[in-house]
Amino acid sequence: PMAQQDPGAWCPVPPKPSTFSQCVRYLAFLWNLLFLLLGLLALAVGVWGLLAKGSLRGDGLAPLGSDPMLLFVLAGLGASAVSLAGCLGALCSSPCLLRFFLGAVLAFVGLEVLGGLLLLAARQRLRDALRDALLLCLLRYQEEPDLRFLVDEVQRSLRCCGLGSYRDWETNPYFNCSAPGVQACSVPASCCLDPWQNGTITNTQCGFGVLRLGDMAASTVVHLGGCVAQLGTWLRGQVGGIAASAAVLVLVEAAGMLMALKILRDIAPVRVQD
Repeated sequence: PMAQQDPGAWCPVPPKPSTFSQCVRYLAFLWNLLFLLLGLLALAVGVWGLLAKGSLRGDGLAPLGSDPMLLFVLAGLGASAVSLAGCLGALCSSPCLLRFFLGAVLAFVGLEVLGGLLLLAARQRLRDALRDALLLCLLRYQEEPDLRFLVDEVQRSLRCCGLGSYRDWETNPYFNCSAPGVQACSVPASCCLDPWQNGTITNTQCGFGVLRLGDMAASTVVHLGGCVAQLGTWLRGQVGGIAASAAVLVLVEAAGMLMALKILRDIAPVRVQD
């Protein structure tokens, strides 16, 4: 009779993963699940914003390409796709999905580093671009709710008005002194020193007629200084916080990549034996 052979020689049993490897696998799954949910939340906020303003239907005031809510949609889609690949790759021990996850995270890190270097190398151009963007916000203040909200928040928080001074608002077609409406020669209420009426209700007319006043009289009603200088001062004061946030982001991405690499190392011997 033919000698019996050990079945393990033909069908080797994969080694059982260690407790540490299993912990890394489930931690990677939960890690990516968290960012998947955050990505879906950003995507939902972006789609809701586009639908609320009619940008997706084409009847909104702003075209889809210039809508800031589109950033939420794109960021949500990217984060969701990469995190989903990380979730499924960790759960199913799929080398293909894990390699896709690693490549995508490495691409994100490369873009972040490149963006940081460009910011350092082109600071003057960045200032000019920021000034142009703020000027566009002034010109389209009444036309786009997103820009109006952004301008009002910046002017309130930084206690400023306009770009270089409060008189920059005369470039706005509605606030210009030659405009026919009631807002002629005025500035937004967010420029006012005290925009509240009776301490609870916003006085939307507190800036009416300010551009007809001299600087001395206007200084008792609105902030005279522009937002460009104030924003630069604020950003210089936030350098430490920005650097810390960038470091945390890099550490988060590095942790995700290390967990994916650990899972790939654990499943490599199994596939070789198969």
